[in-house]
Amino acid sequence: MMMQSLTNHFLVAMPSLQDTFFERTVIYMCEHGNKGAMGLIINRPYEILVTDLLEQMALQSEDISRPDMLEQAVMVGGPVTPERGFVLHTPQASWSNSIKLSDELMLTTSRDILTSIGTNKAPEHAMVILGYAGWSKDQLEQELAENSWLTIPANPANPANPANNEIIFHVPFEDRWQQATRALGFDVWQMSHQTGHA
Repeated sequence: MMMQSLTNHFLVAMPSLQDTFFERTVIYMCEHGNKGAMGLIINRPYEILVTDLLEQMALQSEDISRPDMLEQAVMVGGPVTPERGFVLHTPQASWSNSIKLSDELMLTTSRDILTSIGTNKAPEHAMVILGYAGWSKDQLEQELAENSWLTIPANPANPANPANNEIIFHVPFEDRWQQATRALGFDVWQMSHQTGHA
């Protein structure tokens, strides 16, 4: 029997993932079901700005009204198909290939949204991401059993905890891991690598 779905949760890397690709990562889980799981790392930037990526793809608009969007870093979404692009954004219904992840978030994989970045047609907030993190059937459950990850609802019931939009779009990427763990009420790096389930 599968555990409760972790869709719309954050996975927070435990100290046991030190010296791996996922060290100190925060992953927003887009999908988790019987066939496996898919998520996007939200706190690891490439050394390339959105404006540079759009220029390389010849997708930059002439009508720039929001240059701050273009000055954001493109994010490393995970090790799977790093050439594949995603835009994680606040809801907007006008794109050709989007899925609603929650009341606050959508994921679009079509190129049309990229031409809007930096213009007044863009979503209010958007993150451009290359690649994703993927797990085959039961793989994530095994990693959770090995205490590789902590899980936190991305839309916490407790209003004192930061919601996903705040962590994803408003907290500087270098602070997102710390901010996500703060919702748990302790410093995760004080825990041993062999922590058991409570």
